[in-house]
Amino acid sequence: MTQSADQVVNLAEPHGFALGVAAMPHGVTNNLHMHYTAEVFMIYRGEWTFRWGPDGKDGEVVGRAGDTLSIPTWIFRGFTNTGPDDSWIFTLLGQDESGGVVWHPSILENAARHGLFLTRDNMMVDTASGATKPADKDLITPLTEADIAAMRPYTPEQMRARMVAADELVWSHAATLDHVVPGHGCEIAPVIGNGMSEDRNADAKIRNPHGFGLEYMRIEPGQQVGPFRISQKQVLIIREGSLEVVLGQQDAETSARAEPWSTYSVPGDCWRAYRSVGDKPVLMSVTTTGDARAIIEWEPALVAYAFSMNLGRDPNGYLAPANLLPEN
Repeated sequence: MTQSADQVVNLAEPHGFALGVAAMPHGVTNNLHMHYTAEVFMIYRGEWTFRWGPDGKDGEVVGRAGDTLSIPTWIFRGFTNTGPDDSWIFTLLGQDESGGVVWHPSILENAARHGLFLTRDNMMVDTASGATKPADKDLITPLTEADIAAMRPYTPEQMRARMVAADELVWSHAATLDHVVPGHGCEIAPVIGNGMSEDRNADAKIRNPHGFGLEYMRIEPGQQVGPFRISQKQVLIIREGSLEVVLGQQDAETSARAEPWSTYSVPGDCWRAYRSVGDKPVLMSVTTTGDARAIIEWEPALVAYAFSMNLGRDPNGYLAPANLLPEN
């Protein structure tokens, strides 16, 4: 969603969503703006205060480390770092092309007074640095009062329902088929939409389509998930612990180690295993492309072992006692 031609994007490959980072000193505010697609905030450190509405006064919610907030599309929102200077949030935007940032008209007016202009293709022009002011026909058209008045209002209670606090995560201890295999297994807490959990009782608090699913995963030291593969891409953000990501199978394996605050993009339709290789549990977010559930293909040896423990998957792809399932 950058509006700067100088912005560096580390991984430009389309994922069906975009991932970015916001870090600002204490007291600094990100002004009122709107998005056409989903905007999700994952708070990794500090405290952030979010506000929304035509003038930013419809309500406020405060998020702290471990909290996740999804702000609805087509409403104005802004946020302030109300925590320490090193407060930090990751942001997810839905779709490969989100349509850019739509700023509140008052922000555009104030920017123009300082020589900053926004073109129709959502790029910023800084005339104070010597750039030529674009023609009026090439500048973004601000929203009218009628446009803003037509936006849906959200009460503080409605917005709080779109937040999942760290202590509200509901963890499943039997979220993957391989949890019965020695040395395998993880816990998964769904947050937004569908992901990869195979627990039929798992249910994300935030259900409306975002273009991606978001879960948190916890893997104990010495444990691993997989090998498995799914057709969708996944992006991992490590919060705690040391993760080894293994791609491929047997003789064709490659691996990389991801420490806290690392971000790792896993290709779609690729065999992978996630291993906790430190002395602390791995805690990470897992963002999966698309609104559909990710149906896992497990390594056959894991399927066979699970079956020997009377565990299989029903026709919906959820875990169930093997003796209660129809024969293949």
